Amino acid sequence: MDTEAKVAELNRMISGWANYFTLGQVSPAYKSIDRHTIRRLRRWLCHKHKVKSGQYVRFPDARLRDDFGLRQLGRTTKIFPWAKA
Repeated sequence: MDTEAKVAELNRMISGWANYFTLGQVSPAYKSIDRHTIRRLRRWLCHKHKVKSGQYVRFPDARLRDDFGLRQLGRTTKIFPWAKA
């Protein structure tokens, strides 16, 4: 599986999780979903490119977001109407 397909699959799952956690306090749930997806994508990329474990500096968070297009839910809470107080 290529990287674009994997990121697209993760983004679809993230959107589904975001719809599930729309009630109540969503920021803690969104942060834990972001941490989990970043960790899993980084682990998958290291396995795919045969990078030894513990050497995650090759795939920092910014690169996963900017270059690969991984969606982050933590930023979406700022567009909610009640967050603009």
